[in-house]
Amino acid sequence: MNSTIKFLMFFFSVTTAQPLKGQNQLIFADQRLAIVYPIIQKFKNIISADPLGITKTWVGPNICNYTGFYCESPPDNNSAIALASIDFNGFQLSALTLDGFLDQLPDIAIFHANSNNFGGTLSPKIANLPYLYELDISNNQFFGPFPSPILGMNSLNILDIRFNSFTGSVPPQLFTKDQLDALFINNNNFMQMLPDNIVTSHVTYLTLANNRFFGPIPHSISKILSSLSEVLLLNNLLSGCLPYEIGFLNEAIVFDAGNNRLTGPLPFSLGCLENVEMLNFARNQMYGIVPDVICALGNLANLSLSDNYFTGFGPICLRLIENGVLDLRNNCIPGFPFQRSIAECVAFFAYPRYCPHMATYTYIPCWLSNFKTPTLDLPELAP
Repeated sequence: MNSTIKFLMFFFSVTTAQPLKGQNQLIFADQRLAIVYPIIQKFKNIISADPLGITKTWVGPNICNYTGFYCESPPDNNSAIALASIDFNGFQLSALTLDGFLDQLPDIAIFHANSNNFGGTLSPKIANLPYLYELDISNNQFFGPFPSPILGMNSLNILDIRFNSFTGSVPPQLFTKDQLDALFINNNNFMQMLPDNIVTSHVTYLTLANNRFFGPIPHSISKILSSLSEVLLLNNLLSGCLPYEIGFLNEAIVFDAGNNRLTGPLPFSLGCLENVEMLNFARNQMYGIVPDVICALGNLANLSLSDNYFTGFGPICLRLIENGVLDLRNNCIPGFPFQRSIAECVAFFAYPRYCPHMATYTYIPCWLSNFKTPTLDLPELAP
């Protein structure tokens, strides 16, 4: 049987739910496309805004040519044709819900809907989609608690729910899903402590920024985030002192914990982050001397420590300041320009400052053969 005849055997006729006058049948290339046709048309009817005219192309039986729709052979049948992926990124479509649409597409593998105006919550039925491995609903108007049906999606590799209005806590089970490679949950309203009992080395990309995570950075951070190249904790409510275990994040290229409530000195263990290019602890309540062992990091291109209460730095750090790498503005360094007022610094150091496990702050858990420096005396009080 030649390929043309084989392809034609997949064509068949179906009657539309509301046929046009004089046109009772539509011809589809595969039964799987016929199944999703009424689902797409129903969703089209609830779209309340389409400023780019995207849905004007959603007409007729050739679903694979609809703008934003892409067809491939499904995993269970290499000779079939199915709706495999949807890319609505930037289409600015508006709809009150995706229920009855996304959860009814049996062969969908990729769903991208960044920067639209979709809302509501996600249907529990999405857990029944066997092939969905990329789900991006970022920059929309979804709300409510974390969509728990996601926990039942065993094929999911990438989850992006950034820039929505989800609230409450994130289920701990999410972080332990073996197949999950990338998790973007920043810019929501999640509020909880960073979990201390999660051990995973599979997630490569994780963003927790711009939420309301609170409490200290856990000592288990080296187990939780050890595989990450970017650790993004900025703009939360994190407090307490930095654990020395932060120096075990060997894969980190970016570590950003700016704009929190962290306090205490910088642990020398940060000098072990040999791959790091950007360190940001700006806009916190940190103090002490900036250790030269951190400034000596070979790949460091940006070290942001502004808006804290540091009182000094070493000669290697001075070179970074001169090169524009280190920002120490608005601290409490005597005789250095662009610092806090004396009154601000006196008010901060008027109360005793102490971190537990102080002995660990000068501990360097790696071998730095080319760096030799005397142990710095990290002050607990203002000089």
